[in-house]
Amino acid sequence: MKRGFYVGRFQPYHNGHQAVLTELAETCDEIIIGVGSAQLSHAMDNPFTAGERVLMITRALTTLGCPYYVIPIEDVQRNALWAAHVISMTPPFDTCYSSNPLVVRLFCEAGVEVQSPKMYERDRHSGTEIRRRILCGEPWEHLVPPAVVTVLREIDGVERLRQIAKDDQ
Repeated sequence: MKRGFYVGRFQPYHNGHQAVLTELAETCDEIIIGVGSAQLSHAMDNPFTAGERVLMITRALTTLGCPYYVIPIEDVQRNALWAAHVISMTPPFDTCYSSNPLVVRLFCEAGVEVQSPKMYERDRHSGTEIRRRILCGEPWEHLVPPAVVTVLREIDGVERLRQIAKDDQ
């Protein structure tokens, strides 16, 4: 059995994440999805709670065709301990899938096999770009799975992001 680990902040979960997980489902028997920075929310870079991100992911992956686990993972403020922290919070896995240079480095140093999946239209499919589009009133819905649009409407996520982007002036 091959179990893969994929981690992200998913702020929000988008079509790039979906493409990677769809590809992993073809090579893994099970996937562990780590929701990173789980303790953060209601901030410009991290507007959504861990629970909201879990909801986005699970609703978007209803047809994945591969068993998966979604596990919130809080940050530890010492990078040298982070991979061990993740390993302690998840079921055992064979391979970490990430293109984040720090994540790759930390798991390699921990002796875990790491593979970097091909990024899907990275210039458009990034949480930073999607949040920017939301704030500027530009189209963004086509960059996330339809289930994520629904979740963001349910939690009033667009208005939350716009409100926390304001200053007190």
